[in-house]
Amino acid sequence: MSGAAGAAHAAALAGHTRISTQALTSVAKAAAAEALGVPPHEVRAEWSDDDGLLALSLVAPITVPPLTTVVRDAGRVAGLGGTIWDRAVAAKADILHRVTELSGARMSRVDIRIGGASMSEGGRVR
Repeated sequence: MSGAAGAAHAAALAGHTRISTQALTSVAKAAAAEALGVPPHEVRAEWSDDDGLLALSLVAPITVPPLTTVVRDAGRVAGLGGTIWDRAVAAKADILHRVTELSGARMSRVDIRIGGASMSEGGRVR
């Protein structure tokens, strides 16, 4: 760029743009809720510094079918994406990707602690 166009471009970039911790937390909770099949208000999120990158720690329940449904149809577990362990591991990658995509934050990792089970209604997971 040259002359006036270069000066106008530089002026448009002047200043700071920051995303608050509250906004990042809201994005993280929404991404985790979607990945785990629970409402966002049931997800707890904390951020920490990991050598200059953001590390996200989550505590949330996970949606599971009623045990009587699993006894009648063991394939129901596979239809959900596998065991609770398998789903939590897959959710970590999904959450990291989604939060990075939406916020532009530089993240190192996502840690998940499953803090309970939320039964799905009527045999269908939310």
